[in-house]
Amino acid sequence: MTALVIDLNADLGEGFGRWSLTDDERLLSVVTSANVACGFHAGDPSTMRRVCELAAERGVRIGAQVSYRDLAGFGRRSMDVPRRELADEIAYQIGALEVFARAAGARVAYVKPHGALYNRTVHDAEQAAAVVEGTLLAGGERRLPVLGLPGSRLHEAAAAAGLPVVPEAFADRAYTARGTLVPRTEPGAVVEDPDEVVARSLSMAVERVVTAATGERVAVPARSLCLHGDTPGAAGLAERVRRELVAAGVALEAFA
Repeated sequence: MTALVIDLNADLGEGFGRWSLTDDERLLSVVTSANVACGFHAGDPSTMRRVCELAAERGVRIGAQVSYRDLAGFGRRSMDVPRRELADEIAYQIGALEVFARAAGARVAYVKPHGALYNRTVHDAEQAAAVVEGTLLAGGERRLPVLGLPGSRLHEAAAAAGLPVVPEAFADRAYTARGTLVPRTEPGAVVEDPDEVVARSLSMAVERVVTAATGERVAVPARSLCLHGDTPGAAGLAERVRRELVAAGVALEAFA
């Protein structure tokens, strides 16, 4: 990896039934990796199939965005799920998406937790181990990469199990001085100013740093940059971020 190579990922397929949230088609013309909701926090079989087909057509890598079973809370409520049960649910979600990825002529290329599960596995070794166990169970002989926060318990567990780890940064989320995400329950957790999102994206991709909410410059050795797809104007903002990165000489390449 050179200093000027980055993957762009976004959370896609986050509708359910008649309810639509993300502009999947437009975002799939921007990103290089697609985190596809697997039905536990959002998504349904038809949506999963459609997003996989579009991603495969455009050469976008397909990732399983696994979550707690929490449709009502969009996967943003932390849950105390026993390790074996959570591992089974992770494997179930990956397996479901793999059916549609294969049908589209592709494969599930990586795994990324969503929402509360993502944040929980930053510091909770037990829940992190469950995600890794489920990934191993679903992947079989394939060692699926795990996308997550650098230095997290999730990455520690994945690396110990022989799974590739991919460090990720967030263009539109505030950071603490420790390099973790400011909880969504706190003011300013989501960066809403488009100019600031673009500037932060360039800083993360080129300099590998971000300014924390408290003013410190924090190292973010990311190989992938997340652009949330569920915020207003997300597709247009993602297009702008991509243009600015390319103009700055950053190569956009999927990691998987």
